[in-house]
Amino acid sequence: MDFESNATATTATKNTEFAQSVTARKPLELLRDTESLLRRPTVATLVPILPAKLSNRIQAASTVAEESLQELAEIDLEQISDWELQPLRLRVGLSFVGFGALMILVLLLYLNTLHPELSTVEQIRQYWYQYVWFVCLGIAGMFVLGRETMRPTTKRKKLKKYLVGRYK
Repeated sequence: MDFESNATATTATKNTEFAQSVTARKPLELLRDTESLLRRPTVATLVPILPAKLSNRIQAASTVAEESLQELAEIDLEQISDWELQPLRLRVGLSFVGFGALMILVLLLYLNTLHPELSTVEQIRQYWYQYVWFVCLGIAGMFVLGRETMRPTTKRKKLKKYLVGRYK
């Protein structure tokens, strides 16, 4: 009796290729088109039923959104360098740290003004979830800041050499 399988590795697997997209759309164009497909019918539905002043403002906001998203769609994401994004990453990190600290202060203010009968241990016992969220947000911001400060600065040196050599 022959118990061996007749299937081999080459016959068991088939080369199935997925259909490739004919037109590779940029993500910002996709965002623009998706947003406009949602916004235009909504504005067209709301404008007739709202007061004239409010409908004019909605139409103006829709026009501004159309123009700004068109400008965004023209940006080539491949041309943006990692160096150009560093200030934005620093701002995001600082925002996380600042917002986490601010929310802890707001939580403490809330607890001390509206629940003065609670001791510190009782406050933490009842509101530990919020404390953890806000502390984690601040820690995430610190990680972003730390990562940015530890990045190599080769671009700065090249830029400085370029500027010094050019303007002598």
